[in-house]
Amino acid sequence: MLFSLAADLLLIIHLVFIGFVVLGGFMLLKWRWLIFVHLPAVLWGVALEFQGWICPLTPLEQTLRRMGEQQSYSGGFIQHYILPVIYPPALDDDFQFILGVLVILINVIIYLWVILRIDRKIKQAGK
Repeated sequence: MLFSLAADLLLIIHLVFIGFVVLGGFMLLKWRWLIFVHLPAVLWGVALEFQGWICPLTPLEQTLRRMGEQQSYSGGFIQHYILPVIYPPALDDDFQFILGVLVILINVIIYLWVILRIDRKIKQAGK
């Protein structure tokens, strides 16, 4: 039971990390120093998608599930948990590339928006 709980906790951490990679740029409005954590996370997420790698958290979760006598799964976290909810079950290299590009585009838009907001705030404070 302990291993199953650990696997479930790791699953939640994994999902939060993915959310942070995609939308964490908004947190820069409050904590600007977070850019030093967020940008490497984005680069890691994009590299995983572009290279077709599997996040190291995935095999760890699978191992914990097996140790907890639960059925494990093959493939990566996104293929197993996220894509079946949003997309058809087939994930190929082209689709992973598109996901990587989407992560980049979303973050470029967020960063531009954050920069414009901070710039406007600085200009208003200077008046």
